[in-house]
Amino acid sequence: MPFDPTLLTQARHVVVFTGAGVSAESGIATFRDKLTGLWERFDPAQLASAEGFRADPALVWGWYQMRRAGIAQATPNPAHQAIAALAARVPKLTLVTQNVDDLHERAGSQDVLHLHGRLDAFRCLDCARPVDAPVALPEDALQGRRIEPPRCSRCAGPLRPGVVWFGEMLPEQTLERAFDAAQQCDLLLSVGTSGVVQPAASIPRLALAAGATVVHVNPQPESEGHPREFALAGKAGEVLPELMRQAFS
Repeated sequence: MPFDPTLLTQARHVVVFTGAGVSAESGIATFRDKLTGLWERFDPAQLASAEGFRADPALVWGWYQMRRAGIAQATPNPAHQAIAALAARVPKLTLVTQNVDDLHERAGSQDVLHLHGRLDAFRCLDCARPVDAPVALPEDALQGRRIEPPRCSRCAGPLRPGVVWFGEMLPEQTLERAFDAAQQCDLLLSVGTSGVVQPAASIPRLALAAGATVVHVNPQPESEGHPREFALAGKAGEVLPELMRQAFS
């Protein structure tokens, strides 16, 4: 049975859960895309760990600066914009993302729950002190080169990006808020995510178990396994605007 757009119209609390596929439509490479240039001989996992950072801070910081520069050049796509518009059409919307960019915010979404942190947030590797001031982005960051990280003003330890690295826990408070929203919503849109990386992958399942309708939006969405579970095949930037048109026109 196809998804009925009036379920979105009638929803009181919508959770939107987004993954790398949404950012990819803005031209942002997914984490495991093939690396090029200076980085092609490295596994991305080696560049996303405290061990890798301590072993070669300039290498890892340079890679993250290149990622930041790529994000700075990207713009929100119609999927980001549709999600921001949806927040104004339903009584309550909770946006949970696995992405570390700020494209949701730039599209107008507020209070976004970033499960994996953000590339534009920083803290000291040694004392964990967060950095309030913005960290400069070199003009040639996109060229991909080694860059020594700035130092903490308190302990002189190297600054690291405020993202979740391999071997680290997701931010507990953020994850709890996401789980709570999933268990309280009546409709969840899972967009551009494979749904296999735990513990984030349990968010749609929690919603389904609590009685919500779950809609998967992906070019190759996972199969429907429950009467309240639906799959909409296609790009998020095409499917979500059309869903908005059907539900609210």
